Amino acid sequence: MRANYKMQRLFIEDDLSAGEAVEAGPQHSHYLLNVLRMAEGGEVLVFNGRDGEWRAGVQQKSKKAALLKPLEQTRPQPRAPDLVYCFAPLKQGRLDYLVQKAVEMGAGRLVPVITQHTQVAKPGIDRLRANAIEAAEQCGVLAVPEVAEALRLDRLLAGWNKDRRLIFCDEDASTNNPLPALQAITEKKLGLLIGPEGGFSDDERKMLRALPFVTAIPLGPRILRADTAAVAALALVQATIGDW
Repeated sequence: MRANYKMQRLFIEDDLSAGEAVEAGPQHSHYLLNVLRMAEGGEVLVFNGRDGEWRAGVQQKSKKAALLKPLEQTRPQPRAPDLVYCFAPLKQGRLDYLVQKAVEMGAGRLVPVITQHTQVAKPGIDRLRANAIEAAEQCGVLAVPEVAEALRLDRLLAGWNKDRRLIFCDEDASTNNPLPALQAITEKKLGLLIGPEGGFSDDERKMLRALPFVTAIPLGPRILRADTAAVAALALVQATIGDW
């Protein structure tokens, strides 16, 4: 069932079930009552990443507080995407864009990775999660990706599930065509690793290429900014061996 984009969608943490009203919280209450100026009995769509999507009635508890009463489930909860998306954090505006596009394009778990050339060593995890939720609200996504704490690249690789194929974008690849390498992948569980603005170091590239569960791919003949490369790589993977 397709998402209904004519109604406002809100992510809430509470459990959702028919007839059980939940507090909208200060931020959502302000948005509903003061920004949207929604009257008693107005309706929105709500989801929590667990219980599907619900049509909910707005009830005004006080001047500053609203309740949301689930009335009818409009979409059941789908299985979460299984693609693990690993990325070197960028400067803030471009990082926001990168996270939003990853959610839109089917990433199931987001893992910030600290590499030798990473520009931002300590990304704001709360902001990353807020961006993931905002993208889910706007694009009809019901399974909000988990956002993990940042890991150094060596720790990520040491703890990687060897049954999950990790694809990394190698700017030093000997070819411009990524399709043969992607089409040779037989594993169903996938991860994608995007490097920083300055690319992977020679040592990092050597370490990645030496691992049996890693596949290197190029991203064509042009030099791409890291946030552009992130979107291009996701599109390639999803269209070739993903869920498109």
